[in-house]
Amino acid sequence: MPTRVYLDWNATTPLRPEARAAMVAAFDLIGNPSSVHAEGREARRLVEEARAEVALAVGAVARNVVFTSAGTEANALALSPGLRGPSGRPVERLLVSAVEHASVLAGGRFPGAAIGLIPVTRSGVVDLEHLRAQLKDGPPALVSIMAANNETGALQPVAEAATIVHEAGGLLHVDAIQALGKIPFDIKAVGADLATFSAHKIGGPKGVGALVVAEGIAGLEPVLRGGGQEQSRRAGTENVAGIAGFGAAVRVALQALPEDVEWMATLRNHFENGIRGIAGATIFSEGVKRLPNTVLFTAPGLKAETAVIGFDLEGIAVSSGSACSSGKVQPSHVLSAMGFDPMVAQGAVRLSLGWSTEPDDINRALEAWRKLGNTLLRH
Repeated sequence: MPTRVYLDWNATTPLRPEARAAMVAAFDLIGNPSSVHAEGREARRLVEEARAEVALAVGAVARNVVFTSAGTEANALALSPGLRGPSGRPVERLLVSAVEHASVLAGGRFPGAAIGLIPVTRSGVVDLEHLRAQLKDGPPALVSIMAANNETGALQPVAEAATIVHEAGGLLHVDAIQALGKIPFDIKAVGADLATFSAHKIGGPKGVGALVVAEGIAGLEPVLRGGGQEQSRRAGTENVAGIAGFGAAVRVALQALPEDVEWMATLRNHFENGIRGIAGATIFSEGVKRLPNTVLFTAPGLKAETAVIGFDLEGIAVSSGSACSSGKVQPSHVLSAMGFDPMVAQGAVRLSLGWSTEPDDINRALEAWRKLGNTLLRH
C-alpha cells in the first residue's frame, strides 16, 4: 500500500527532529523555571535560550517575546485596549482585515462596538485606501493585518499599512503565524508594533505560541493573571519542553529558509500548472504575491467536503480551508470577503506544502485531481 501524502502543512507540520530532541531533553529536567535553585535555573536557561532564538528569527529583542499556549492566545493577548505607542495615546478601537484568522476576528478584549472590518480586494489583499479612510474618523486604533493568509496564501502589504497606521497615531498588530518559516519576516522591517507566532506551523510542538512586542509599546494587559511569569504579561508556569521545541524549530526553520522557499515554490508551481485545464480549475489569489507553499483552488460544481474525502481515499491529506473551521458546512469567510459567490466559496480546496514534500507527492495529487474531475464533476 502506498504511503500517505501529507499536503496540509498550513494546518500543522510534522515535528522536526531537532525540536523533538530538545523536548526530550527538557522532559528530563525537574525544575520549575521560576525557582532559584540549580534545577530551576536549568529550566529557566532553556526557556531563555528559546526566547532568544525566536527574537533572533524575527528581528526582535528577547525580553519582548512572551510565550503563550498557542497562536490563538497570542492573538488574544495582542488585541488589548489601552495599548500605547511612542505618542502615549492609548488605542480605543480595533480594525481588522476581513480575511483574518478567527482568533483575530473575535476581537480579543475589545468590545464588539469598537471593532471594524477592513475590506479586501477580489485578490484577497487589504484595501489600503479603505484603511486610510477608516483611520481618519475616530480615536486612535489598533489595526490587525495578517502577514500571509492561511487559506489563499496571499501576502498582505503590512509595511505599507504600518506607515498609514502610524501616521494616523495608531498601532499595528501582524499575525505572522503562517509567514514564519515560509518567507522572511522582521518586525522592525515591516514596522509592526506587535506580532504573533505559533510553534506547530514551523515544525515545533502544538500548544506553544509567542507574542512579540516592539520596543516602546506599553499598556499590554495580560489575559491570564496570577504569578509574575513572562514579566507579568502571561501568568502560569511556562511549558518548558514545548518552548524548548519551539526554539529548536525556529532555529532550523531560519537556517533552511532560502532553500525551503525555492523548493516549495517549484512544487507549488508544478501543481498549479498541472491542474490548469482539468475540470475548469480556478486558483484563488493567483495574480498577487503568495506564500510559496499554498494553493487554494476550485472547479465549477465542486463541493469541498466531497473533494477532501476523495483526496483522502487516494491517500492524500488536503483541507477545505482553515483547520480551525474545517468540518463546518459553511463557505470560507475569506472567499466571501473577496466577493466570491457562496457556491464558489464552498468548493474551495487547499493544498499546502512543506520542507519534506517531494515531486512524487505532487504527481500523486495531480492524478487524484484528474480522477476527481472525471467522477465528481462529470455532468
